[in-house]
Parts: sequence; structure tokens; C-alpha cells
Amino acid sequence: MKLSNKFTFTRIIFAPIFFLLYFIPIWTGCGTKFSLLIAIPCLVFAEFTDYLDGHYARKHNEVSDFGKLFDPFADVVLHLTAFVCLMHSVKSGISYMPVLFFVLIMLREFSQNFLRMVAAKQGTAIAARKGGKLKTVVYIIAEFYGILLELMLRMDIVPEFWGGLKIGVYVLFGICVILSYASFIDYLIHFGKILKDI
Repeated sequence: MKLSNKFTFTRIIFAPIFFLLYFIPIWTGCGTKFSLLIAIPCLVFAEFTDYLDGHYARKHNEVSDFGKLFDPFADVVLHLTAFVCLMHSVKSGISYMPVLFFVLIMLREFSQNFLRMVAAKQGTAIAARKGGKLKTVVYIIAEFYGILLELMLRMDIVPEFWGGLKIGVYVLFGICVILSYASFIDYLIHFGKILKDI
């Protein structure tokens, strides 16, 4: 496996690791104050591999049609895993990711991956566009903001303006939904003709 693809594969490996570290305290009540202190660096490194795979693919001339499919697939696996986690908290009744937002984002991501597969079958590799890259950046900001709130809760750091902080994460995820569909429309405009040929 090429080095760039190894970095991409790292995101797929770290997704279930982050999931387990996030949920073990919820399932068992153990490690509540420490699991996220391990999980967050794992997620940071996993997200950083998104830069590394692109960097080394260009540096070692490893850019390939497979990589153009594998990279966004790994992104979806990692981000949807993090979003599922953020629909839950160690404190019952608290959620940082509204279920409706998650479903809308999930449908968009699955549709986008389907478009990529159809395009690949037609001999066209769909690379990331600026709108898609911006969407990914906002995904990362929203997920880390939500995880920070959960960390504060697990560490018993709940300020008086906690309600405002929670509204902030809802707003961020709302922006994620808007950007995800705006970028998907952009992809359809530029590559939608591929669907007419099937």
C-alpha cells in the first residue's frame, strides 16, 4: 500500500478506537474523566492524516483515482463516527448533534459517495472541490467543539453560560448541514451529467 493510502487507512482504523473510548464511560461508568483525554489526541492525529495523505500523494507522485475515492470515504467514516458519538453524553438527556442534522448529513455523504462511484465507473475521478474542503473544515470545527463540551461535562466544568455553549454547537452543526448540501449541489452542477449517461 502506498504511503499516502496508509495515512488514509489510519482514519478508518482510528474511527472505531475513538468510538470505543468515547462510549466506554457511557456504557460502564468507568474512566469518565480520562477516556476523552486519550480519545481527543487520537482524533486530532486521525484528522491530521487528511493533510498527510494529500501531502505525500503529491510529494511522491502517488495521486491516483483510487486515492480520490479512498480519501473521502475515510473522511466520511471518521466524521460520521464522531457525529454518532456526539448524539450521546455521559449525562442522560444531553446531545450535541441533533438527530435530524445527523440524518441529513449522512444522506448527503452517502449520496456524494454514490456519485463518486458512478463517476469512477464512467472513467471520471471526482476530486475534492473548494466547497467540499470548506465543508470538511467546518465538520472538524463542529466535532471538536462538541467534544470539548462533553469533556467539560465529564470533568465537572459546567459554567453558568453552558446553555449558550450548547446553542453554539447546534448552530455549528446547522452550518455543517447547509455547507454539506451547498457543496453537494456544486458537485451535481459540475458532474451531474455523468448520471445522465447511466
